[in-house]
Amino acid sequence: MGCGGSSEGKRDWKPLEERSCTDIPWLIIFTLFCVGMACICCYPIATGAASRLISGYDSYGNTCGQNNTKIEGVPLSGQDLRENKYVFFLDPCNLDLINRKIKSIALCVSKCPASELTTYDDLKKFALNNGSHLCSYDIAPTRYTRHPERYTKCPKLPVSRSKAIPLFNRCFPMEIGCYAEFVQSFITFVSDNTVLRRVIAGVMASKDIIMGLCILALVLSLIMMVVIRYISKVLVWIITILVIIGSIGGTAVLWWLYADHRIAFENSTASTFGSEVASDNVKALLVYAIGATIFTLVLLLVMFFMRKRVALTISLFHVAGKVFLHLPLLVLQPFWTFLCLMLFWVYWIAVLLFLGTAGTPVKNNSTGTVEYQMQGPFQYLVWYHAVGLIWISEFILAFQQMTIAGAVVTYYFTRNKSQMPATPILSAMARTIRYHLGTLAKGSFIITLVKIPRLILTYIHSQLKGKENACARCMVKACVCCLWCLEKCLKYLNQNAYTATAINSTSFCTSARDAFLILVENALRVAAINTVGDFVLFLGKVLVVSCTAFAGVLALNYQRDYTVWVLPLLIVCVFAFLVAHCFLSVFENVVDVLFLCFAVDTKYNDGSHGREYFMDKALMEFVENSKKMGYRKPVDGDGREMKPMTRGGTVA
Repeated sequence: MGCGGSSEGKRDWKPLEERSCTDIPWLIIFTLFCVGMACICCYPIATGAASRLISGYDSYGNTCGQNNTKIEGVPLSGQDLRENKYVFFLDPCNLDLINRKIKSIALCVSKCPASELTTYDDLKKFALNNGSHLCSYDIAPTRYTRHPERYTKCPKLPVSRSKAIPLFNRCFPMEIGCYAEFVQSFITFVSDNTVLRRVIAGVMASKDIIMGLCILALVLSLIMMVVIRYISKVLVWIITILVIIGSIGGTAVLWWLYADHRIAFENSTASTFGSEVASDNVKALLVYAIGATIFTLVLLLVMFFMRKRVALTISLFHVAGKVFLHLPLLVLQPFWTFLCLMLFWVYWIAVLLFLGTAGTPVKNNSTGTVEYQMQGPFQYLVWYHAVGLIWISEFILAFQQMTIAGAVVTYYFTRNKSQMPATPILSAMARTIRYHLGTLAKGSFIITLVKIPRLILTYIHSQLKGKENACARCMVKACVCCLWCLEKCLKYLNQNAYTATAINSTSFCTSARDAFLILVENALRVAAINTVGDFVLFLGKVLVVSCTAFAGVLALNYQRDYTVWVLPLLIVCVFAFLVAHCFLSVFENVVDVLFLCFAVDTKYNDGSHGREYFMDKALMEFVENSKKMGYRKPVDGDGREMKPMTRGGTVA
């Protein structure tokens, strides 16, 4: 279960040749953890906490709409409230903002007030006419007007008109006095602010246009995934030229400014103070110019050595476009993943709310009310539940990565594409479920181990805002940044480990080690793909957003009901960027998988008989060009250069 050194010796990669279950102990651990999550869900349901949340309960431990049992020491508990299905607060304005709850006596009533009640006589008439008692259970409706404790055991007057939401069976006030000032100021702001009114009117009037533009963004993202392989070469060279010109031009401008300020300083007759300022400016410009020169030289050297690797990035983009033409259903992976995450998050929030009403009744001696609190080991269930949110979410994301990796690996290492499975993506899912769930559990748990302390430190840093100890804030912020960087590196390594597992069916640690060695051996190629490639994809996202925004301007130009386009365009642009990010992130994953497959292919094959390359025609051309330029020359045992060989069905 550890990630120590493997007992295996040097081993050749054998793509798709044999399958075996990986990381079975971790699959057992993850299964037991999920069983624990299910038990956490069953606990509040079995103890009635779920019923209390849905039906509501009063301040004396009685669940509304049920015949309750007596709680020892609480005289008003054990009420038969089968006819009283709604929760009513005597003073809904008494809010405890720190603990996020209403500090008011809650009762179960049969009907929420439908009109404003201003006197105790109104409360009495409402109770007698509707059978809904708004005062404490121990006060008869006939005594509402003269009971000595009516000021504390009856609702605070006036009782505003309310309604009950059937889902939660609560009497939520519609017109609360304590909110009157806020509501009035908000209404005044809206009524006086003509810009806000026009913006809101614009959104309502252009809802059809917004929907159409969102669909356009979806279509453009799909088209971009296919087109980007044809424009990537142009984009890469444009970016390269702009970077070179920008760095050289910026350095030249700094040296020119330094020379100009130095000449002006030498010829200056200013005062002592002005002379010191001018001297400092000259020194600062000299430092900036030297720094820019060093940066430019390093950048030019890196780009010179990476120029051949940039060609590999372009070839990988070209092959990735072919992958999507052969496996078009890959574009649906973000939808399925998003749907699974949404379902799990809804379940997680529901269980969290159940836990908020779980536990044993604890009496408050000062008020005589009851609160439900989890005591003993049960109070740690929330923490267990929080870990489950992170681990299972990361597991779902890892399943998508493994599915994409499995489908792309099948495509790459199948020489004759006509012999591919009828449904490569479903086959990849089936292989993942059958053999590699343990690997996903282990990889996602490693990410969880890093993410949890990062989130804790982020919370601590937010709590330290405004405090005087700036040193502590800086240290916490530095730790958060380090953990964030570590998390990003581990996610990238995990993704490549999943690819190695999809290729060779090895355990997580073995796959991570093998993938890491491959990446280290191809460090410059990795740098090119993760800089130039990511920037090209970013430009693709910007292009989708720009085209959608331009179409939005043209479409909204014909809408004459309003003149403010800010909010409609903002909604459309945000949606367009999110959609483009989802689809192009899948494209990026495919490129990363193709690169690892290519690296394995070139390392263990040389084009000789029996060791033919698996790669696509575009990658084969890259290898041929690299060898012609002296980049890579595979040789046989006698030192003679090997020529790549292809046979029927080798290239797509």
